[in-house]
Amino acid sequence: MSGDDRLNVAMIIGSVRDGRVAPLVANWFAGQAERRDDVALDVIDLAETRLPDGLRGHFGGEKPAEVTGLRPRVEAADAFVVVTPEYNRSFPAALKLMIDSYHREWAAKPVGFVCYGGMSSGLRAVEQLRLVFAELHAVTIRDSVAFRSPWTLFDPEGNWPKDPAGPEGAAKVMLDELVWFGRALREARSARPYGG
Repeated sequence: MSGDDRLNVAMIIGSVRDGRVAPLVANWFAGQAERRDDVALDVIDLAETRLPDGLRGHFGGEKPAEVTGLRPRVEAADAFVVVTPEYNRSFPAALKLMIDSYHREWAAKPVGFVCYGGMSSGLRAVEQLRLVFAELHAVTIRDSVAFRSPWTLFDPEGNWPKDPAGPEGAAKVMLDELVWFGRALREARSARPYGG
């Protein structure tokens, strides 16, 4: 598939904590996405972007340089994959800040999830994120990739040491759905700009 036909997918790594597991999970997922010829992956690590702590300029005025500097990458994405842990039955504050820093950039685009945590495997964070993205007129993908206690599953290089069939199958299903919705919505936005 030519580069022009590939879906531009921004993978957002939502944890910024010291000692985070997010890079292991994100690197594993990036490996799954890079096996495909229909996806071009742009990794946005919120620990590296370091958005400001507040939403200055959110309702008017000049936005901080970190927000405006990231905007072209968010705008260029045809679809998103959010890699998120579950913190206290929800998702990280840094991720909410990043989401709230933009509005129309999310509209009429699909969002998939790779989550992790304890007993719930991060799925409670995803359920809350679905509500947030619905408000922004984004389309969330039904099937997610979820890891229970990933700190026990990956080796230090981010390799999956056990039978990889389960998580690889989940990643394929989610990416198949993301690509389908991403292409359909990209064509629709091209034919008729979304007015929501």
